[in-house]
Amino acid sequence: MFIIQPQLFQALTIRNVTLKNRIVMSPMCMYSCFEQDGKVTPWHLTHYTSRAVGQTGLIMTEAAAVNPQGRISPEDLGIWDDSHVEGLKELVSSVHDNGSKIAIQLAHAGRKAMIDGPIIAPSAIAFSDKMKKPEEMTLKQIEETVVDFRAAAKRAKAAGFDIIEIHGAHGYLINEFLSPLSNRRTDSYGGNQQKRYRFLQEIIASIRLEWDGPLFVRISANDYHPEGNTPEEYVTYASWMREDGVDLIDCSSGAVVPAKINAYPGYQVPFADLIKNKAEMATGAVGLITTGRQAEEILQNNRADLIFIGREFLKDPYWPRTAANDLGTDIQSPRQYERGW
Repeated sequence: MFIIQPQLFQALTIRNVTLKNRIVMSPMCMYSCFEQDGKVTPWHLTHYTSRAVGQTGLIMTEAAAVNPQGRISPEDLGIWDDSHVEGLKELVSSVHDNGSKIAIQLAHAGRKAMIDGPIIAPSAIAFSDKMKKPEEMTLKQIEETVVDFRAAAKRAKAAGFDIIEIHGAHGYLINEFLSPLSNRRTDSYGGNQQKRYRFLQEIIASIRLEWDGPLFVRISANDYHPEGNTPEEYVTYASWMREDGVDLIDCSSGAVVPAKINAYPGYQVPFADLIKNKAEMATGAVGLITTGRQAEEILQNNRADLIFIGREFLKDPYWPRTAANDLGTDIQSPRQYERGW
């Protein structure tokens, strides 16, 4: 009898990269660069490679800062210097050797950077009364940051990554430019939706000068604030990103301002669904997706193209096997584990 493989375990090609299944390990900060130099450590090699052994289709690294000022914390991974490439190349090779593709998330924390010294943002507005007030970026600083993203993309290519994701979510710098809650500028980078998009647009264009592979953008599709961005506004942003050369929108939400979020299993999936079907854009669904059946429902109903798994991967490096068991199917095992799988 012919059995159709669950869509979760079907291959997907994006530009020139084929993923063996639709499972993505979501980017999650490890805060493990204890020398505060942004370089790959043995922890990173173990952490990411183990998920490749577990048969994940795409593994995405934590946010890698494009300059030291843009780190979320001093222990963050970095890609602001050529000295970072060697360790990243070793990480890429280890993941590839175990059968998975690997992406890097390029990031700048903006006003949410928890580092010594000044921090920057589109406007001089602190995230909360408990956090440092940023300096409003000058036009020169904006231009320099765009150049930093381009240089980071060049290093990512040298390291051998398969996919680049731009971090435009969770209240970090790009998200700060996109949201009217954090961007009060009156120049060419603020004042209306098109101008707020300009910073991200320039970053996309600069990366495309160095990178012809798949390009993702993670967004916060809802600000959860009456004066903030809504999912419908992100349909417009997604349409512009598609025209500018982005291949997939990774649909998260929140964190540009403090907000109460009613989180429940699959609570962010409607954002991926809306953008996929209204902006005609490939999307990734993320947010308390815990089981194979839940993931398969999303794919079968054309609500997203990829499934991003976060916290479940922290608990279970072999989540793809767990999901396969849930769906009553079998997947390839590492040769060394065949007796147990």
